[in-house]
Amino acid sequence: MYQKKQIIATDKDWITIWLFTIIALIGLVCIFSVEFRSNDDFFKSLFAFNKNYSKQFFYLILCFVIATFILLMDSKIFTATPNILYVIGIILMVSTFIFGKTVNGSRSWIPLGFMNLQPVETCKIFVSLALAKYLSRPETDFAKTKSQLIASGICFLPVIFSLLQNETGLALVYFTFLLPMYREGFPPIYLILGVSLGVLLILALLLPTLHLLIGLTVLAFLSFYFLRLKIKRNRSILMIIFIAWGVSAAFVGLAVPFIFKHVFQKYQADRIFSMVGRDNPYVTADTANILSPEMQSANKKIKKDTENYNVKQSKIAIGSGGLFGKGFLKGTQTQGDFVPEQHTDFIFTSLGENFGFVGCTILMLLYLALLLRIVLIAERQRSTFSRVYAYSVAAIIFFHVAINICMTIGLAPVIGITLPMMSYGGSSLITFTVLIFILVKLDSDRQMVLR
Repeated sequence: MYQKKQIIATDKDWITIWLFTIIALIGLVCIFSVEFRSNDDFFKSLFAFNKNYSKQFFYLILCFVIATFILLMDSKIFTATPNILYVIGIILMVSTFIFGKTVNGSRSWIPLGFMNLQPVETCKIFVSLALAKYLSRPETDFAKTKSQLIASGICFLPVIFSLLQNETGLALVYFTFLLPMYREGFPPIYLILGVSLGVLLILALLLPTLHLLIGLTVLAFLSFYFLRLKIKRNRSILMIIFIAWGVSAAFVGLAVPFIFKHVFQKYQADRIFSMVGRDNPYVTADTANILSPEMQSANKKIKKDTENYNVKQSKIAIGSGGLFGKGFLKGTQTQGDFVPEQHTDFIFTSLGENFGFVGCTILMLLYLALLLRIVLIAERQRSTFSRVYAYSVAAIIFFHVAINICMTIGLAPVIGITLPMMSYGGSSLITFTVLIFILVKLDSDRQMVLR
């Protein structure tokens, strides 16, 4: 018979705990290197709660208290309350429209005095638990379309509120829940469709819409020509070609313009097109059109330089670190405040300048080890609930790490994605702490038949 163990060190995955701790401490060191100056009193500034590294230090202490509390809880509470927590998460997201605080153009924060809570960030926990709860129900047949739609609705409902809050970057995070759904039997056709639309989106960034539509039409006619003999035997092939062409054309001609005009903020769309070397073709005509060609050219150059400023400074900072870095607190870009948002979205630049390629490689290996460990934990679970939850955590962390680092080196547009356990912010740090330590708790009780 199972007996509850109160000793916190028993049956816990300490490799995951140590990886989390090391990454979080590296993040604290990097935030410290961004703000600390030689004339600052170290101990006074650390406990004054008026510097970002001081706040992060207290957030980290709070996170270890929360982690301890989670590890001492009965794991059954996580399987009993997901639906309630999910509703609370949605209510919190809706409440930002009433009590919310606008930060950097996004009304997605609820002020709590000592910190700002971002429900769209914390709601990832509730969605992970709710999805795991739904897919682990005995009556859920995930092979049926109805179950697939319900699971998709659980994952993507927060996306609507996130977009309304102008948090496009965090809205994209919720699409990572397709990974655990795919692991549990989501039809591959949806994955193929998603990848195909992603390729079309990239082509829409690189090519004018009219050229791309002509290319799709030519491709459809070529498919019809080379498959004409098979089409005579099976008319459904012609229908598939026609539907594929229609969907692709509608996506390129209607959906993509709508996304860049009404979903992305103008500055976000400008950054995305600037990254591929194009002007935003979906800008509404304004008074700039009456300027002389010389003035228009000058304005475009200034606009392009402004859009690329963050990434340019980020590349300079990382590149200047060289192989081993300039040394702790010796980075000129870091100490000179040249990189905007360096303590949050661009914290990776601090690591690159201070500790160089070697430091960046070590951090990447730590993240890789954490992800592989979570996948290992997922595959050794006896319950569907724990396995789905573990894959949800892995997918979220992977997306954040991949997009954030690609942002800082110019391989992805700047969309406001934090680096897990590294970036400054109470909401982000607490979210990843809860995500990981719920997993550790579920894993420690994997011999129980919880579901």
